[in-house]
Formats: sequence, C-alpha cells, structure tokens
Amino acid sequence: MPTSTVLRRARFAVIGLFFLTGLALAMWVVNIPAVQARTGVSHSVLGGLLLVLGAGSVIGMQGAGPLIDRLGSKRMTVLGAALIAVGVNLPGVAQDAWGVGVALFVLGLGNGVMDVAMNDQAVVVERCWGRPIMSSFHAFFSVGGAVGAGVGALVQANGLSVHWSLGFGAVVAVILAAVCIPLLLPSAPVSPAGSEAPVPSTVVPAKVVRGRIAALALLAFLLMLAEGTANDWSALQAVERLGVPEAAGSIAYGAFAVAMTIGRFAADPVSHRFGPVAIVRYGSVLAAIGMALVVFSGVYPLTLVGWVVFGLGLSGIVPQIFTAAGNLGVQNQGVVISRVVGAGYVGLLAGPAVIGWLSHLTGLSHALILPLVFCAVGVVLATQVSPRATKPAETVDPVDNVAR
Repeated sequence: MPTSTVLRRARFAVIGLFFLTGLALAMWVVNIPAVQARTGVSHSVLGGLLLVLGAGSVIGMQGAGPLIDRLGSKRMTVLGAALIAVGVNLPGVAQDAWGVGVALFVLGLGNGVMDVAMNDQAVVVERCWGRPIMSSFHAFFSVGGAVGAGVGALVQANGLSVHWSLGFGAVVAVILAAVCIPLLLPSAPVSPAGSEAPVPSTVVPAKVVRGRIAALALLAFLLMLAEGTANDWSALQAVERLGVPEAAGSIAYGAFAVAMTIGRFAADPVSHRFGPVAIVRYGSVLAAIGMALVVFSGVYPLTLVGWVVFGLGLSGIVPQIFTAAGNLGVQNQGVVISRVVGAGYVGLLAGPAVIGWLSHLTGLSHALILPLVFCAVGVVLATQVSPRATKPAETVDPVDNVAR
C-alpha cells in the first residue's frame, strides 16, 4: 500500500482534478452569452451546439474506459486535461457556428475522458484510504464550478474579452494538471515494494456482475436525471407557480446547488458510520420529500426548503454508485466505471428535455413528479451499492463474459 504521505498527496491531486473540471466547465457556461454575441449564432443553433458538447462527453467517457484498463487512469488524466485546456479556450477564438461546434466537441471529449479517469483515481485512492471519501471529491467539482463562475463574472466585469476570459480558464487548467497529475496513484494499489498489486476479485458469475452493473447504471441514470431537472427548471418553476420575480427564482436554484455541495462534504462521515446503502436509501427518501414540497407547495419559503431538502438528499447518492461500480472486483474496472458514469451523464442531459416535454402536457410543477418517482426507485435499488466481500480468486470479466 502507498505510504501515508504518498496517499495524502494523491488525495490532494484527485481533489485538484475534480476542481479543475468543474472550474473549466463553469468558465464556458458563464461565457456562453459572450460567445453567442461574438459568433452571431441563434438560440436554436446554440441549443444544437450544446448537444455537441454532450455528445463529445459521452463519446469521451465510453472511449476512456478501455484505454484506462490498458494504460491506467493516471495516463488518461493527461489526455483529459489537455483536451479540456484546448477545448475551453477554443470558443473564445471561434468565428462562427462551425468553430464553436468543434470547440465544444473537443471540450466534451476532454470532460468525458477526465470524468471517467478522475473517478477511477478516486476509487483507487478511497480504497487505499480505508474509509469513504468519494463524496468530498464530488463536492470539490461543485466548488470548482462556483469559483469558475465567479472568476468568469469578475473577468467580464472588468471589460476583458471572452478570449481572455476563456484563455485564463485554459491556463489554470494546465497549471492544476501539471501540479496534480504527477501525484496520482497507479490504477491499482501499490505494494510496499513499489510494484502494482492487483485488487482482489469477487468470485461471482459473470451474469450476476452484469446485473449489478446494469442496476448501478440505471440508478445513476435516474437520479442524475432528477438532478438535471433542478439545474434547469428550479428557477422557472418558482417563477411560474408562485409568481415570484426572476431573481427570487434564481435563489431556488442557488439553494439547491449550495445544499448539494454541503451535502457532499457531509456524506462521507455518514457513509462511514451507517454505510453506503443508508446514504442511497434515506437520501432518496429525503430527496422525494423535498420534491414533494416543491410540487405541492404554494408559498415561496416552503418551495426553497423543498429544493434544499432535495439537494441534500441527492448529494451523497451518486458518489456511492460510482464507488460501488469501481469495487465490483472485475478486471475491466475502467469500462465498468465508464458505463455507469456515462449512463448518469446521459440522465443529466436528458432530464431537462424530458421535463420540458412533460410540462407541455401537464404543467411544469406536475412534470416534476417524475423525478420524485425516480427517487422512489433509488429506495428500491439502494442495496446494489452494498460493498461485496472480496478474496483472491479468478477474475470475472462481465463485458467479455469470460472467467480468467
């Protein structure tokens, strides 16, 4: 196992990568209006370009899995960081819609590769650490997003062009990557002699392992879809249902985002005390209660409470899912993580669209009953994140269905 100093540095490095990714994406988001004005693209074209970012992310995630199993996640973070640094800078120099599309595809690829690689690293570091720390890594992604949004707004307020704003994001990404990547661990725990030691595997049939992967992917998809609805619809729901000003509606999203960040920092000690199943099960119950308050409340303060409770409930769930995916004891850990992370990301992208479609049929508040139902599924499938006892034995490859 790594020494305590090496492990602490590795934890710091993974925190840095989560922070880097959140900051870079936020720098792009706050500069969307400036890029749109610079290139003259319409709202409809911009909507399509944002789908290009999502498509690049999904492709990057699925491509990263096999490469991580072959080369290790430490090497893949180099590729992810390079693509993010290039991709976040390119929209600032794009001249038209095609240029923005290429830029967003590159940024999406980098986000996808980094998302899988840094979660793989987080699993390895947490495994060596000996107690839950995954949620804190995800919390620093949120912190990075908040810092990126603040820095981007500050740069704009000082009259600097979008080129300089996004270029600053690229420089920060390069510096953080240069500091953090050398401190990462190999993809398997290191023995005292310094050689890689394979993680013991669970002796279970490939069919059972595939079933757990599917269940974890479903959990990630449904609960990240629920999270996505808050990202895009919380402010508008408060405005439409309660008639509050737009600024007050924005506070609804802010309440959710702050609750998510605080909850992620708090989830690790709770998971250590009560276990990951409790986090998923009771977190899903809490999230369902929060969404019920949002759907049925007719007063603004209670709606804010609902979004806070919803965020607190969801905050610790996804890290438990990713930890479980990385500790199935299979040979192709990178592929498994890429599939579960990818399913969650698709849910995050699909959530706003699904709620938007339903809102035309039922109204926005009634459409939000859907994420409430998905939280109930989280209660049912919570046992899928239960840690499994492992011992040295043959490794089951659930993708190839071959026992080795």
